[in-house]
Formats: sequence, C-alpha cells, structure tokens
Amino acid sequence: MKRNYRLFEGAVLGGITAAGVAALFYLLMNAALLPFFPFDIFDWMTRHLPGAVIAFGISTMVNVINGLHLGATASTAKLAEQSVAILQFLAAGIVFGLLLAYLGARFPRRITLLGLIGGGLLFLFAMLVEIELGFPQAGALASTVELAVLLLGWGWALSRALVQPAGGADTPPDEAAASRRKFLGWLVSGSIGFGLLALGISYSNRKKAAEVASAASPNPTPAQVSGTNGPASSPPVSVLDQRFPPVPGTRPELTPTDQFYRIDINTDVPTTDLTQWRLKLGGLVNQPLSLSLDEIRQFPTITQALTLSCISNDVGGDLIGTTVWTGVPFKTVLEKAGLKPDAKFFNIQSFDGYYECVGIDEAMDERTLLVYQMEGAALPPEHGFPLRIYIPDHYGMKQPKWIAQITAVDQQGPGYWVDRGWDWAAIPQTTSVIDTVVVNSNDPKTGTVSVGGIAWAGDRGISKVEVQMDSGPWTAARLREPPLSELTWILWRIEFPYQSGRHAFRVRATDGQGVPQIAVERPPEPSGATGIDVYSANL
Repeated sequence: MKRNYRLFEGAVLGGITAAGVAALFYLLMNAALLPFFPFDIFDWMTRHLPGAVIAFGISTMVNVINGLHLGATASTAKLAEQSVAILQFLAAGIVFGLLLAYLGARFPRRITLLGLIGGGLLFLFAMLVEIELGFPQAGALASTVELAVLLLGWGWALSRALVQPAGGADTPPDEAAASRRKFLGWLVSGSIGFGLLALGISYSNRKKAAEVASAASPNPTPAQVSGTNGPASSPPVSVLDQRFPPVPGTRPELTPTDQFYRIDINTDVPTTDLTQWRLKLGGLVNQPLSLSLDEIRQFPTITQALTLSCISNDVGGDLIGTTVWTGVPFKTVLEKAGLKPDAKFFNIQSFDGYYECVGIDEAMDERTLLVYQMEGAALPPEHGFPLRIYIPDHYGMKQPKWIAQITAVDQQGPGYWVDRGWDWAAIPQTTSVIDTVVVNSNDPKTGTVSVGGIAWAGDRGISKVEVQMDSGPWTAARLREPPLSELTWILWRIEFPYQSGRHAFRVRATDGQGVPQIAVERPPEPSGATGIDVYSANL
C-alpha cells in the first residue's frame, strides 16, 4: 500500500512540477526568445514520425474540427497542436515522477543523485532536439544555459519533493503532517504554474490575432488591388466596381489577413534576427548571392492578387484564401546570379527546417515571386517573414515560408511533404464551394433563393459554374467577372424559385481549359481533395 502511495505521489509531483517547468520555459521564451521545450519536443516528433501517421493525424484533426464546427480550421488546429504538446510534456513529467519515486524507494539515499541524472538525460535530449531544429533567436549559448538550469533543476526539485521523512513508516505525526503539507504545497504551486502557462498562451494567441487584425482592413475591397502590376495585374477598379454584388454571406473576395489560413510544421511561429538574416543563393550559379531584405527590396517589384490553398483542404474547407502579395520576381534574382547550363531545379530551405524543390519552368515564370509584403504591409511572421515564395498553379506545400537558402541543382530534389507521401507536383484540383443560401422573400409566388460561393482552379481560371437544387437540372450560375486577377478565385451567384422545406444544393465548376472538376470523392492525400460540395438548408 505504501509503495503504491509513493508511486502515486511521484506521478502527481512529476506532473505538477512539469507544469511549473513549462511555465518557466514559456516566460523565458517571451522575455528572452529562449526555447520553449514542450513545443520543441512536439515539433521534433512530427519531423520523425512516418508520413502515414502524420497524414492520418492531419485528416483526423480536420475532420473533427469541421464535424464539430469548432471554428476556423487553421487556428483551431494550431491550438490543438499546442494543447497536445503541453499535455505530452505533462505526461512526460508524470513518467519522470513515477520512475524517480520507484528508484527512490529502492535507493532512498541516492534519490537526489537520481533526480540530477534524470534531469541530465533530459538536458541531453533537449540539446539533440534544439541542434536538429535550430536554436532560437537567443542563440546557442543562452539556450544551452536555460535548458541546463531548468532541466537539471527540475530533476533536483522533484527528487527533493520525493524525499521521505527519515523515520519511514514510524514517522511521527508532526513530520507526517509536514510531509503532507509539502505535498499540497507542490500541488498548489504546480497548479498555479499550469494556470499561468495556459493563460499566457491564450493571451499570446489573442494578442497576435488582435495585432494582425488591427493591421488589416476588416472589409477588403477591390480598391486594394489598384496598385497591382506585372503579367497578373488586376483589372481597373472602375471595371471591378461594375460587377454584380455577391450574395450576402459569401466570403470576402479578398481574405482579411487575420483570417488567412496558416498551415506549417511548427507549433509556434518561427522567428529570426533580421539583422543576421540573409537570403543565400548558390549551387549551379555563376555568382553566388547573399542578400539582406533591404537589398532584395531594391529589385523591381511586382504586386499581384492571388489565391492560395493548402493541399490538406477538404472540399468546401476554409484552408484557402485570396490576398495581395508584393515581391521580387524569382527570375530577376536568378538572372543576377547567372544560371549555369545544367541548372534545372532549385532546392529551397527554410530556417524552420522545411524544404522544397522548384523546377526551372516555375522559377522563370514572371509571376513567381519572392514575397516580402502582404496587403501592403510587411509579411506577418506567421505567413513567412521575412521572405517566402509564391508559385502559380501549385498548392501551398510547394511554396515555403521563412526562406533562408536556395540552391540551384541539376536533378529534382526532395520536398518535406513529398518525402511523406504527398504529390510532387501539387497542382490544384478544380474546386467550387457554396458559401451561402439566402431567401430573398418568404412569398412563395415572388420570392427567390440566392446561392453564392467561390470557384478556383489555380491559374487555369474558371469558365463555368453550375448549381443543382435537389434532383433538378444543373443550371449555370453567373460568374462575377472579371476576377481580381488571373491567379484568384472567382465569386458566383444564382437564383432559384423559392420553395419551402429542406433542400440540398450542389455545385460543380469547369476550369478555363474546359475540363470539369472531378466529382468522385477523394481525400486530400496525396494530390488534393476532389468531390462535389453540398449545402443543405431549411427554407
């Protein structure tokens, strides 16, 4: 019985001290840009798990979020990842406490040494993780000191909390009561630490969202594309203003920055010291380049409206958005470096560990940009600051953020998600979505039902959208032409005669090359989801 109690005590103390240590990691991350080890463990694991496991986790998370209507997929999924990372760290603390309690019972006089050894092993593991992921902005020395102090200190503190009174089973009541008070003190301290950690993460997420929202227009309008230029420039605002209005409830034609999806391989937003950052371009080039952001800004720029979608987006999902990005044509930078004849591909490396490969045809496309601005402002950290790439007619997995290095090579290189089973080309599937169904009048004789949404097919454009009400005929919708650019989705609308009751609406699109979207339902992996979006409504 006593041994079981000691193991229980060890598990509880391991968990609550883990909460306290996590809170300290979090405070130091925000105060001094030091590692937040719980998130780093999670990120390290996701880079080593088999691709099939990661794909299953992604699809399960998306299905749960959408099925339970938990909120925007990207932000909810990121919060779920952070929660799992914290719970995983607490679970590791419980195991640490169990092992230390068990070994401490067998070797009571060495429990402090055992705690320090356990903390040391955690420190060695932490160093392995940080070396592989890359040390944060505070640098290697400060990060190493932080990890050593907190993890060795954790082992020491946990061992001291588990020290038994000298009398063992014959402990006097006063000493036993003191031991219980100590246990309760640790419990309260750990609970407070965990509470502070949860509040801090919640506050940080809300603050980041508020900062982004304050910098973005809450209701984007076509006027924001008036400054576009280059081969994918937008039509004049006077032309765009003459189009029919969207159906109320249709998503904005330009996605507010705070609503633009964020999908990446990081639990938290990667950051870098801009004074130290440089874009390095090497490999099969005549003149290797090392460019600061200011130097990149000196090149002639292009601003274009574009739609970007995650390859993990389900039919009708929200992992898609349209924005205005400004950057330097990748072709221009390559011409400055000078390509050798056998340069056919470009390996792109990000400072968060992500990597991709781009073919020379995409690289030399004048619409392919090294992007540093979003909606006229500096690229937000969560969307790739200081530099990311945009490549027309590809899903987001082919377009790395937080770029650090580009290498010209003669053979096709690897890709982060390609190595995990996803399609190398990642060309977007034609998709159409119903956003809203609105009853214009409840009078069955004169009322109509308006249906609206978006359609997208990469840079292939959309030539036709058709909508079906129940089992009726497929009827062509009106396209809100012209779209903001040749690289964006297009909005559409259609009216049906009002009929009371519950109805199902379906939509399908045909791309600009005359190819209809695939109606067969297929999951996102490996080449993007296909199928028909269905919207049910009570009228």
